[in-house]
Amino acid sequence: MQFSEIEARAVEKHGREALEDRLSPVVSVAEIEAIPADRFLSEATKVILQAGFSWSLIDKKWPNFEAAFEGFDVHRWSMMGEEDLDRLLKTEGIVRNAGKLLSVGKNALYFRDIITEHGSVGAFFASWKPEDFFENLSAMQKRTNRLGAKTGQIFLRRMGVESVVLSNDVVQALIGAGIVAKAPTAKRDLASVQAALNIWRKESGRSLSQISQILALSV
Repeated sequence: MQFSEIEARAVEKHGREALEDRLSPVVSVAEIEAIPADRFLSEATKVILQAGFSWSLIDKKWPNFEAAFEGFDVHRWSMMGEEDLDRLLKTEGIVRNAGKLLSVGKNALYFRDIITEHGSVGAFFASWKPEDFFENLSAMQKRTNRLGAKTGQIFLRRMGVESVVLSNDVVQALIGAGIVAKAPTAKRDLASVQAALNIWRKESGRSLSQISQILALSV
């Protein structure tokens, strides 16, 4: 199925102007490169905390998290110790879930390693090729804590990286387009989705993020 057919359905449902207003702006490589490492750790932590909790609750409490984690400095939190967890579990105004709080230290180690390997976290994510999205996502999932699959997809979208969020509506649209028969989790199915996205990206001139959103809005 051509992407123009999918987009036409989304336009029919929402109108052209309203559809365009709901799409993520394209973020340049330079803009992603310029994002400080602490903002990557902060957003990764927020996404992890929002999984299973009310997003609005975490948003409301987020200034308290920023204060409790002292701005999410990657090098500082890569050395997170038991005393840090003890303090956080006694801190008022944050969600005191030990497992999710511990993910900060583990993911800080990942981002610290990325800095060592690539010069900066922003440079690393800015170098991602959209054509390899699911392969890169899988590699990130293996090296991080609680930042896999849907959580990782949402994190990348928020940081401006071209990304697909396999929401229920997106999966339904992919099934309707004949790309997969069920929610894609196996390597073979994800490869089929990636191949379709690569074709649609060339056809439409849109980013992966916008294609993903149009798929969802076409249902």
